[in-house]
Amino acid sequence: MSGIDNLPPLREVIATHDLAAKKSLGQNFLLDLNLTAKIARLAGDLSQSDVLEIGPGPGGLTRGLLAEGARRVLAIEKDPRCVPALAEIADAYPGQLQIINGDALDVNPLEHLTSPIKIAANLPYNVGTELLVRWLTPPAWPPFWESLTLMFQREVAQRIVAQPGGKAYGRLALLAQWRTDPRIVMELPPEAFSPPPKVSSAVVHLSALPAPRYPANPATLNRVVAAAFNQRRKMLRSALKSLDPAIEDHLHAAGIKPTERAEQVHLEAFCALARSLDS
Repeated sequence: MSGIDNLPPLREVIATHDLAAKKSLGQNFLLDLNLTAKIARLAGDLSQSDVLEIGPGPGGLTRGLLAEGARRVLAIEKDPRCVPALAEIADAYPGQLQIINGDALDVNPLEHLTSPIKIAANLPYNVGTELLVRWLTPPAWPPFWESLTLMFQREVAQRIVAQPGGKAYGRLALLAQWRTDPRIVMELPPEAFSPPPKVSSAVVHLSALPAPRYPANPATLNRVVAAAFNQRRKMLRSALKSLDPAIEDHLHAAGIKPTERAEQVHLEAFCALARSLDS
């Protein structure tokens, strides 16, 4: 018996259902139910929320979320081998777990969830960043979710919380910090997983802000940031000259030196530049 419910230990579940992790699906299973319960707690009070989980695998975090009192969990799992193991969890928590066997990139979770909604997941490495960018760039803000509690490779986690001046600072940091409050809340070594990945992992908690931190048109800001960091070694007057013939005037108006490079510029200044271009 496990410590959080009356279901079998995860190693036993994996053996029973022959769930050897597949590299092609970006699978690395976290088997310690104490750790999965801790991650669930890092998502905050779940008792009044529906929770979206992507890539539950054998269900370690799923069990943690339900044991921590999640009102309801929607688990989207691409690997059909994992569905019978997840169904056993659904039987233990009647009416609280819905399982969809499909690709999270193709499923509209809003057809199955009721607000308020939180997202908690040990994201598959191969789609984690793409999903995060989607959640950070919806057509309207605030988004459908209140918070994200997500596991990434530690390098990706560091990029999300990075500050100006370092190589980790880039588009992902700006996207995350413009509309959320992101924090690294937990780090895990490779040996916590089966099979152990080649890198360490970290859990990032992102709380949605009611409005973006600084005013800017999302499309313009995205265009500016993409152009700036696509040529991050160039001075901004060169990297951004395709955006506007008078780019140096706009840079001055935003308080940015034309000779600076992208990684030196704060989010507030990028937003000011986007507003100047729109004006």
